[in-house]
Order: sequence, then structure tokens, then C-alpha cells
Amino acid sequence: MADILDELEWREIIAQTTDADALRASLSEGPITVYAGFDPTAPSLHVGNLATLLILTRFQRAGHRPIGLVGGATGLIGDPSGRSTERTLNSTEIVAEWLSRIRVQVERFLSFEEGPTAATLVSNLDWTGELSAIEFLRDVGKHFPVNRMLARESVSARLGGEGLSYTEFSYQILQANDYLELYRRHGCSLQLGGSDQWGNITAGVDLIRRVEGAHVHALTGKLITKADGTKFGKTAGGAVWLDPALTSPYAFYQYWLNSDDRDVVRFLKVFTFRSREEIAELEQSAKERPAAREAQRALAEDLTTLVHGADELARVVAASRALFGQGSLSDLDEKTLESALAEVPKASVTSLGAPFVELLGESGLVESKSAARRAVKEGGAYLNNVKITDEEYVPSADDLLHGRYLVLRRGKRTVGGVEVV
Repeated sequence: MADILDELEWREIIAQTTDADALRASLSEGPITVYAGFDPTAPSLHVGNLATLLILTRFQRAGHRPIGLVGGATGLIGDPSGRSTERTLNSTEIVAEWLSRIRVQVERFLSFEEGPTAATLVSNLDWTGELSAIEFLRDVGKHFPVNRMLARESVSARLGGEGLSYTEFSYQILQANDYLELYRRHGCSLQLGGSDQWGNITAGVDLIRRVEGAHVHALTGKLITKADGTKFGKTAGGAVWLDPALTSPYAFYQYWLNSDDRDVVRFLKVFTFRSREEIAELEQSAKERPAAREAQRALAEDLTTLVHGADELARVVAASRALFGQGSLSDLDEKTLESALAEVPKASVTSLGAPFVELLGESGLVESKSAARRAVKEGGAYLNNVKITDEEYVPSADDLLHGRYLVLRRGKRTVGGVEVV
């Protein structure tokens, strides 16, 4: 069972461990209980959270018992790690709503079937909500030397700027107490997280040693970065969320399909369950036939299936092909078509009546009406994948897809849309 560490090292996932040899020895003795926590500070997890969630999944697949912790208590406070400013505190009602959404997302990646590796899902509000202020200070807070708390990176970085409230300063104590409670209740001996969580996680390791005299472990995954310098998990519209209402399955698929050649092999290692042999073949393909984008396609298909399911993958692949003239647009359901057109230049009109060449310009596919006429004349302009050869053509209601949309294309790769609102 210690093979999981070899697997994580090959996948270049591990950032830090408290004691790699001691952890390996513990894993070799049999199954352990391992947890990772996710705070409801947004209505959904994003692809950065997914990296940690998949490490937890890998441990379960390797024969260990996972605990998914959702932060019903810590979500009311907010982790200061990686932030330069104080969080805005959300209401208890909002946090409760987000908690229920994130609980469902975490459940999707773990198996709860009865057996030695059955997952457990908990909220830290179950034990933190019962603590009085006096109990918190006397029973937990007394084990935290202030000088050590001040030295933690998440705290010291803020002290050099606009400062840190006592509320956020206390976050590391709350997270450390979570580890102690899970050790007591479930025998949990390993906590996972992103590398920006290192100070919070090791605070829990230290608390368990002080209170219980036990030695437990910590392991963090590397924060994912992109080769072009842009922030990982971001699109022009913001974060890439796991909730399909916030990031459509089509946009999710396209995000991974557009991965940089310099990033795609690393992403395959971190975010898929493909074997060394499969990834090696895709890496070779990326080097020898980069235009084929086989590695990107494999990444996009695996992750879209993992997060949204095989049926949704089939829909977005069909939409991706149809948009570029390789399938039937009329076969796409309205929601999928709407999601696909949200990712391309699009114009909105209140009614039909404008000539096709004007719509080409309004959608941003050409710079001028003369350029639009030239595209039609040269045979490179399409309406719903049908070539338009008449420069005076005016789309009618019969051309509308789902009574709302027109799909325009110039050449093979430049796609736009029109929506009648």
C-alpha cells in the first residue's frame, strides 16, 4: 500500500511531507485513514480544489479509507492562506447553502460502498459548533505558542501588509482541531491539502503530538501553475468551476482541450487516472504530432467524463464538432448549443431582417461589410454549416435553431453566433 507514494511521486504531485520515510512505513503496515478538507467559501469547488480531491481519491483506490471534510465551521471564517486582504464574511444561510452543494461534489469522487475503504463525509461544524469560547481557549488554544503562529507564512505575509484580524488568525487553530477530532473519532493519521495549506496542516500534526502524544502525517500537493504565466484554473470569465451552472460542461471541455503543449502532460499526470504507458504514448504524440492534439483531447475527455459524466461528454463533443462543420447543429439540444455559443463571439438582435453579411460583422467574424461580402463571394461563409453564396441573403425564422440561434462561420475555424432576444 506504500506504492501510492511512488505513484504520487511519478505524477509529480507531492510538494511536502512531514516525514516521507515514516509515512511510507505507516502505509506499508496496512490501510490508514486520510482526510482532506474543503471550505464552502464559494458556491462550488473549482479545478484547483479538484487536484486535492483527486489525491484523496487515489488514496482510496490504493486501499486506504478517505474522509471528505466540508467546512461548515471554517467556511464561516475563511482561510487567510494565499490572500493579501481580509475575507468578507458570508452569512450562515449562504454558507449552509454552499456547504450542501460542495458536499454533493465531494461525494461524487469518493466511493461510499460498504467495505474497508468506504468513504466518510463530515462537517467540522458538528464538533466546532458545540465548543464554547472558554473551552476553545482553554482546551485547544493553550497548545498554540503565539510566536510559532506568527511565524507561519499565511500570517507573516499579512502582517507585512494590511494586517490580519483575530478571526482569520484563529483559522489555523480551528483546522488543527479538525485533525485532532478526526484522529480521535476515526483514527485519521494523514491530512492532505494544497501546498499553501502546509502551515495549517502541520499545526494539526503538532497539536495531536502535544495532546495525544501520537505521531501523524501531512502531505501537500503542488499548486498547479501554467507555462505561459497565466493563473491556473482561470478563463477570461473567471474560475473554472465544477458546478455546470457556473462553468458549462462545454466550457469545461474547451478549457482542457486548449491546454498548452508545455502543460498537457503534467495535467494528464495530475488530473487523470491514465497509466504511465498511456501517458508516455500521449507525450510522444504531443512531441511528434502536436497539431493532432491527441493529448489535449484525452485530457479533456477524461476530465469532462470524471466531473460531468459520459453523457455530457458525448453532448459537448458533438457540439464541438458541429460548430466547426463536422456534425449536425440541429441534433444539439438547446442547453448545449447555448453553452457552446457562449464561448464564441456572439451578437444579440431583437428580430431578424438584417442581411447575412451584416450579421457576420455584428458577430465580430469580419471587420467590415466589404470583408463579409468578400467571404461570401470566395465561398468561405456559412450559416448553420450551410455555405451562403448569395450576398443579399436574409436569414428567416426557418433558419433559427431552437427558435433563437444562428451559427455563423468564416472559413474552417472562425465561429460566431447570433441570438434573437
